[in-house]
Amino acid sequence: MVALLTLAGIRKSYGPVRVLHGVDFEVRAGEVHALVGENGAGKSTLIKIASGAETLDAGEITIAGRRLAGGSTAEALAAGLATVYQEPQLFGELSVAENVFLGRELTRRRLLDRSRQRAEVVALLRRLGLDPAIADSRVADLPVAEQQLVSIAKALSRRGRSADAALRGRDARVLVLDEPSAILTDSEIERLFTAIRAARADGVGIVYISHRLDELAQIADRVTVLRDGRVVADRPSAELSVREIAELMVGGELTESAGRGSVDQDAPVVLGVTGLSRPPAFTEVSFELHAGEIVALYGLVGSGTEHIANALYGIDPATSGTVVVHDRPVTLRRPSDAARAGIGLVPANRKVAGVFESKSVAFNISVGNLVRLSRPRYWVDRAAERRVAADFVRRVAIKTPGVNSLVGTLSGGNQQKVVISRALVDRPEVLLLNEPTQGVDVGAKEEIHQLVRGQAEQGSAVLVVSTDLPEVLRLADRLLVVRAGRITASFGPGASQADVLAAAAGDVSEARS
Repeated sequence: MVALLTLAGIRKSYGPVRVLHGVDFEVRAGEVHALVGENGAGKSTLIKIASGAETLDAGEITIAGRRLAGGSTAEALAAGLATVYQEPQLFGELSVAENVFLGRELTRRRLLDRSRQRAEVVALLRRLGLDPAIADSRVADLPVAEQQLVSIAKALSRRGRSADAALRGRDARVLVLDEPSAILTDSEIERLFTAIRAARADGVGIVYISHRLDELAQIADRVTVLRDGRVVADRPSAELSVREIAELMVGGELTESAGRGSVDQDAPVVLGVTGLSRPPAFTEVSFELHAGEIVALYGLVGSGTEHIANALYGIDPATSGTVVVHDRPVTLRRPSDAARAGIGLVPANRKVAGVFESKSVAFNISVGNLVRLSRPRYWVDRAAERRVAADFVRRVAIKTPGVNSLVGTLSGGNQQKVVISRALVDRPEVLLLNEPTQGVDVGAKEEIHQLVRGQAEQGSAVLVVSTDLPEVLRLADRLLVVRAGRITASFGPGASQADVLAAAAGDVSEARS
């Protein structure tokens, strides 16, 4: 098979940190080549370099025999490489046909040729196994699976040509699919695979990035595993099991224990969750959380962990199931219900849902606790606000010139400490931490871990929701694996990274309690 995309000796550093160490990667015509690795392995950087979104320090990029200078998305698109991301990048108010040709509309006598655009989109949809009638549909009215397939149709409609392709009478195309199944249900994934197989049969070379390792045997011809910016395996998918891929990803390393390993299992149950569901995001989620215990919900991207966290705080309420806090059934229809029930939240994305960067440290700590810090007639007690903020600056070791400093001037780790402080002001009975150390440096991560352990030692029940496997293995006393919206495995102290990752990726043999 002809090589459509060749990456040779790719090196990339960000300051003193080397991200890619001479990576070689190739995609052939009519091939689905899976690229896998843990978070931070270098997958995203490699694909950004191939697509022109990042510059390379050393190495060569060749698409269909044409060497690219790199650092230009327009150059990569012109050569025939297109990328489809996990979230559909479409305009909801426009039709499918309008989205496919947006920015490169077909014209006739300087007028928009809608009929020709529609005809080409209809032919493309048929080739991908989609109903051609959706060509005129508004994208916002389509289910997310069809939006993802429309994104693929749009990418495939961008055609580059090379001398070799012209000789063979067909277009040279490379399609990069970055976690395309992460937000899809199992039935929707099968539709995605049908479209991928159709593209492969048409000679397209496909780079398939996924954390759902059980998918690879169904759709991939070859698998390349990255670890710490290096290729550690490049083999036919038929030769690799889910477990073997997981071991290659983590290097077969064992983690000594999951958490402190000294939790009193006779401690009272603080949080009881039974049959919690919000299809298709998650179904029949059940677990218990004891006083003084740190439990982690771990899953790969798109597993449903974040949706479960949002339901437990009333952001996106569950449609069925029960939640009990200290033997009291609670209804969580909105965040205020969760706060009254004694649940405190640290959100996943602090910049979007955590901090007001243009406001002070004191404001950011108090803003979720205004009832507690207000005088009669709804006036905020500014003196109390400053006292509480100063207390948390000391207790949590927030590095700031003072409580009146703007949060936007602090480092990411200290901003995260501010968000955690806000959740602790009202002394919640259940502390819910969603990706608690996302985007913070190693030193700040360890400080936050110590803070979380300290809360548990004081008797708080802590639920950590994270896609960071090394973090949850270090932090949690018990680890619940979520896959496709269900808890599929449970691990205690002594679990290995390979076992947990294999379970999260679909190896049911690793499920254990």
